[in-house]
Amino acid sequence: MGTDHQIINEIKVDNVFFDFIDKEVCNGLDISAKDFFQSLSTIVSKHQEKNKNLLDKREELQSKIDNWHLENKRIDPKNYKKFLKDIGYIAPDPGEFSIGVEEVDDEISQIAGPQLVVPITNERFVLNAVNARWGSLFDSLYGTNVIPNKGSMRTSFAHNLQRVNRTAELACDFLDEVAPLKGASYRQIASKSRYKGALIFNLNDGEVATLVNPEQFIGLSDAGNVLLQNNNLHIEIVGDQERSFHKSGIFDVILESAVTTIVDFEDSASTVTDEEKIHAYRNYLGLMKRDLDATFTKNGETLTRSLNNDKEFTDTNGEKLILPGTSLTLVRNVGIHMRTRMVRNLDDSSTPEGILDAMVTSLIALHDLKLKINSKKGSVYIVKPKLHGPDEVRFTMDLFAAVEKALSIRKNTLKIGVMDEERRTTLNLKACIYEARNRIIFINTGFLDRTGDEIHTSMMAGAMRCKNLIKEEAWFSAYEESNVSVGLECGLYKKAQIGKGMWAQPDQMREMLDNKMVHLEAGASCSWVPSPTAATLHATHYHRFNVLRQQQEILSKHKKPNQDDLFVIPFLKLADQLSEEKIIKEINNNAQSILGYVVKWINQGIGCSKVQDINHVGLMEDRATLRISSQHMANWLHHKICSKEQVNKAFEDMALVVDEQNKHDPHYLPMASNYHSFAFKASLALVLEGTEQANGYTEDILIKYRRKFLEANT
Repeated sequence: MGTDHQIINEIKVDNVFFDFIDKEVCNGLDISAKDFFQSLSTIVSKHQEKNKNLLDKREELQSKIDNWHLENKRIDPKNYKKFLKDIGYIAPDPGEFSIGVEEVDDEISQIAGPQLVVPITNERFVLNAVNARWGSLFDSLYGTNVIPNKGSMRTSFAHNLQRVNRTAELACDFLDEVAPLKGASYRQIASKSRYKGALIFNLNDGEVATLVNPEQFIGLSDAGNVLLQNNNLHIEIVGDQERSFHKSGIFDVILESAVTTIVDFEDSASTVTDEEKIHAYRNYLGLMKRDLDATFTKNGETLTRSLNNDKEFTDTNGEKLILPGTSLTLVRNVGIHMRTRMVRNLDDSSTPEGILDAMVTSLIALHDLKLKINSKKGSVYIVKPKLHGPDEVRFTMDLFAAVEKALSIRKNTLKIGVMDEERRTTLNLKACIYEARNRIIFINTGFLDRTGDEIHTSMMAGAMRCKNLIKEEAWFSAYEESNVSVGLECGLYKKAQIGKGMWAQPDQMREMLDNKMVHLEAGASCSWVPSPTAATLHATHYHRFNVLRQQQEILSKHKKPNQDDLFVIPFLKLADQLSEEKIIKEINNNAQSILGYVVKWINQGIGCSKVQDINHVGLMEDRATLRISSQHMANWLHHKICSKEQVNKAFEDMALVVDEQNKHDPHYLPMASNYHSFAFKASLALVLEGTEQANGYTEDILIKYRRKFLEANT
């Protein structure tokens, strides 16, 4: 009788997975599936014990911290810091150094701009994101709340025309600001421009105008569209007097927008079954081979989407100029705590999924290393989440070196993005960068995961402030400032990205434009946005503000934030005056957020979605948002700010709210009918078992109940 797997050296490999690697991934490569899995077996055998030891170290440190807090009810930050050093939670300072990473694409090292993160499991979303390298400013202004009173399909023609004109006026204002004309405005342009030693615009008063800075003109398209450059980003002005509804001859302004995109196997993806994981790998393979497409129905019409072609222009020397039509793609692997049964040990135990991700995504990337379409410099960019401190970074570097050797890849081809989202990484960021100094291309901050870990690490210390007040704490601003300061101190300027977190409200673009400039002013060279439209609007910030110049200024001041503030725990304060009404409001808020996300994860396998909050505002949520909400609620329950009965009632009441919010979704399964659904049980377990979950992560519970749901419905 045949089996569903085959044994290769010291591992068991599922047959379906072997066939995928053999027939799809290795097709066109100079490596066979058998050779690949033999190498994987060697790497798993060598690294999985170290992987386990690092996770055991996390547990050991957490246990010591828990006991210290139980014995020290009054916390002196200096004594606390000394304790963390004594137990090895804080690593020694590596001294002065500068990163030595090489062969980094300009999109990472030289260009500051928006960054998208997209679940790799949804090919349509992936294509939308990667194709968002260029976006219509007119569409982004017209179709969002940047211009009030959006209207509907039944809105009058006069209203829509007024909105079109307002869109064009805002676009002209933008152009006047970032690429000004001498003595004129873009709203005065009457016809297509021409180039005769200088770019010349014909104006509606019969005069002509040229650029204040002629060097901003880069070239023209075959259709006569003008290509400008500002702060290393491109602007394409589409001139068409006949089609334009505005008094100017400008029909659209196309902005270089999502310069980089992270395709995500982690927090925004849900891959519980082998089939789901293989589907994710297959989508990444399509990106690297440039043949990914998606067919879908929209408004009754069947559409097929594929990767954009490059854009062609003629430069000022009459030479052909080719610009990328798609974002530079980075791939986020899973963390070291994740396990897989797609590849098992001989005793049938699971293996670290992070090791499998490193091998498979690198194998897939060999296709691009041959084509050099995604990375012109011949690098592979892997974002690694959930690393706790320099030992785990060093382990990842050893793993990358082993993968390079196994796949015959040039040393340091595999680059790493280290996410500064765990407390032990924040406190040891310089040491983490040192361990990755020849590979690091990215660091960033992420408030949600970082706060979730802050709460879990200090769970025994006391009750935490309300979620919306934690950002007022000194540690939060110190965390954000330290990330930039340490990154620049270690030489990331013009070599690697320094990033900031997500704008979570995809429908609130006016508010995003008003608020997200602070990330650039802080010195961040990229910042996460929730959609291609948001990327185009956020790109206007990078045109208006020179981030690289700001980083130079920060370096010249040599000002370091007070890192002692990082040790101040965001405890609940007497001044917060928690009445029973406020307590109920806070736990209802958390329960509604948890339920709204978990019900889609468990029942539909959706790892990232727009979830309405308790006030019916759509928020982009993934496992990071789930982690902070569940850990905050678990903290209050542990410290008796609320009771188990209040928690149960909050979930039952909020299930009714979430059911009502999703009533128009034909795939939605209500939770409030009997409160026995797997989605409801998972949501409750995330809180009731929250103190026991390693580092406050949510994956174990989500996967457990998703599997129960799948078993019950197959």
